[in-house]
Amino acid sequence: MIELVVFDMAGTTVDEDNVVYKTVRAAVNAAGYDFSQDQVQTFGAGKEKSQAIRDVLAIDGQPHTEEEVQQIFADFKQRLATAYKDLNVREQPGAKETFAALRERGIKSVLNTGYDRAMAESLVAKLGWQVGREIDALVTASDVPNNRPHPDMIHKAIELTGVSSPKAVAKVGDSKIDIEEGKNAGCGMTFGITTGAQTEAQLVEAQPTAVLNRLLELVDAVATENCSS
Repeated sequence: MIELVVFDMAGTTVDEDNVVYKTVRAAVNAAGYDFSQDQVQTFGAGKEKSQAIRDVLAIDGQPHTEEEVQQIFADFKQRLATAYKDLNVREQPGAKETFAALRERGIKSVLNTGYDRAMAESLVAKLGWQVGREIDALVTASDVPNNRPHPDMIHKAIELTGVSSPKAVAKVGDSKIDIEEGKNAGCGMTFGITTGAQTEAQLVEAQPTAVLNRLLELVDAVATENCSS
């Protein structure tokens, strides 16, 4: 029986016009590279952002120093902060309705993200969401030792919400690494969603329970699982 859904943020519950991966690309290419947006999203989606930069740089097969990664990461953070000042951040269609529908069924909702806490909290505040109202907790990449695809953020969400076991958790996200994170945590269900960084064909490669096109589809999927449990 599902007691908790862990939601990714950017591309899944938050519509920020893909600005994160556009900014990753801008910062990397400003350092002298020429990676496409598709390459950035294929190799960087869902990851803590310095790791995303490492993995994008690795595409060309050449060695890159950690100093270079950190220089690009610092540039990325400055660019993203500037972009977010004027960006009209919106919730993905049906996000609040999904949280509310799950809450009516006694199912908790936690956001987790490859952002650090400061950036994640600024996004949540822009949306007008509050822990204890729309969501039950927020877990970020800077809260745990290991980031996706490691299960640390989901284990932290379980700890914060008092859920009985990973099998009682469903994970939903817009990238393969979200699905891998859920599987590594032992989640009872994992869902890809096509509203963000990766396509249905890419998401299917990670073998989720299902791929969704809209967040509200999650409510019936989880309810059906609980009825059959």
